[in-house]
Amino acid sequence: MGRRLNHFIKNKWRKASSREIDPDEIFLDSSNLPQFDTHQFEGRIEKPISKNSLIFLGVCFMVLGGVYASKVWVLQVKEGKAFSERSENNRLRHTPIFSQRGVIFDRNNKELVWNVPGTDEHFTLRKYTELPGFAHLLGYVKYPSKDKYGFYYREDFVGMDGIEKHFNSELQGTNGIRIVEVDALQKMQSESVMKPPKEGTNLTLSIDADLQNKMYQVIHDVANRVGFAGGAGIIMNIHNGEVLAMTSYPEYSSQVLSDGNETSLINEYLNDDEKPFLDRVIDGLYTPGSIVKPFVAIGALNEKIISPTKEILSTGSISVQNQYYPELKTVFKDWKAHGYTDMRRALAVSSDVYFYTVGGGYEDQKGMGIANIDKYAQMFGLGETVKDSFFTGSEGVIPTPEWKSATFNGEEWSLGNTYHTAIGQYGFQVTPLQMVRAVAALANNGTLVNPSILKDNQDHVITGRKINLPQEYFKVIQEGMRLAVTEGTGMALKKPYVEVAAKSGTAELGVSKDKVNSWMIGYFPYENPKYAFAVTMEKGDVHNLVGAGVVMGEVLDWMNVYTPQYLKADL
Repeated sequence: MGRRLNHFIKNKWRKASSREIDPDEIFLDSSNLPQFDTHQFEGRIEKPISKNSLIFLGVCFMVLGGVYASKVWVLQVKEGKAFSERSENNRLRHTPIFSQRGVIFDRNNKELVWNVPGTDEHFTLRKYTELPGFAHLLGYVKYPSKDKYGFYYREDFVGMDGIEKHFNSELQGTNGIRIVEVDALQKMQSESVMKPPKEGTNLTLSIDADLQNKMYQVIHDVANRVGFAGGAGIIMNIHNGEVLAMTSYPEYSSQVLSDGNETSLINEYLNDDEKPFLDRVIDGLYTPGSIVKPFVAIGALNEKIISPTKEILSTGSISVQNQYYPELKTVFKDWKAHGYTDMRRALAVSSDVYFYTVGGGYEDQKGMGIANIDKYAQMFGLGETVKDSFFTGSEGVIPTPEWKSATFNGEEWSLGNTYHTAIGQYGFQVTPLQMVRAVAALANNGTLVNPSILKDNQDHVITGRKINLPQEYFKVIQEGMRLAVTEGTGMALKKPYVEVAAKSGTAELGVSKDKVNSWMIGYFPYENPKYAFAVTMEKGDVHNLVGAGVVMGEVLDWMNVYTPQYLKADL
């Protein structure tokens, strides 16, 4: 038995010596430990990973695998189509093909605004006529804009003023679409047109470019020569409303504002006290002075206030009892003593006393009263704008008791207010556009036409409204205005080549009255009239004898040489 046990032990020892010794078979001598760094796990017995740890780790991997698989399913199956389209869109870029903006011509097919190639060739740039006098008429544009990455955040031209703004939708056209294929580095690989652009509509204006340019030059020269702050002029067909010329001084440059490069000049425009952005024809409000007298006169005839042949004496002024101080009288001056004047001659010499009397009454002569002055002023379009039109602008003011009460903290209307309103002073404010429409209605015997800026009435304007007054009353006013040219205040327009009927006006400004607005309204030819005009020169010296009459006279002289067809009577 003992021999067998020894033999078994020896065999086990031989087998054990033939394999590696496992770490757990080593027993350390606890009394003779080496200098192990236990923080670095030296001298520690490694233990096998437990079964629970392996199970936990396996479960974690299964969960992560499940999450990954579900996300792949969402991306590939559920939202695969959407991501595919997004990827395609990232590869296929849609870029606009800019339409050509419509060209603008004058009535004689002279180009006023056209297109030139742009610097990047993506869209064309607007080019404006170099003739002065067209900025307020034509306006300017803002170009399409893109960000620093080359993407357009504004793909359309935007008209900012004048024709460019009012007819923006017609001029604009419709942009096309180009499909551009790019690689991962955004380099173009190919391109194709998905939708071609549609060009904008060309416009032919009623304007005669040469005539408008001449009118502007004369206004500019007279203003600078004698010291007016600005001026405006308009010529309109009295039958269909077509405007031959309309210009305003001072003005800006359409080219400079469209290009947007000359920032210093643009800042000068913005800070200029003379308001170069103001279109004085449509939006300029001016005290009219004596140019309202024809409309007061025709109202007086229709109200049976006075006959056209009755004479009123002007000794240079009239005096009435002061309503606040009974012991005093208030004096209302005429600009000179005219003697006895009937209606025709009162219009010709512009007698203030005559119109004080028929407007507010004096001694035994009854007056129209402020209600009727307001009525007939409105009848001829004063104090109103042309709605929904290129010509929509400022309305102006016709003084009334209601207006005075609202404006001056409840103050009552006085007789003196009526006198001053009857000669176009006090709070009266009109635009040159209103005055050209009003005088055209006198010339055509009672049709208040709406103006048109397109040739042959392409904007389909309503003709206007009829002013139902007896034709003989219109004849009286017409004869008085013709007399003003032959021997009255409008003699600057007395020309051998055309007969003109006109009415001048000089409106005093401010408390000191050292500045005036100079007006001239009228029409030509006198027999079978064709065109009406209104010219105003703004804020000049009260002692200056050169004004709106001189401006219109020089324009007529030029027309006689270069556009005589406009001076011929309609047969």
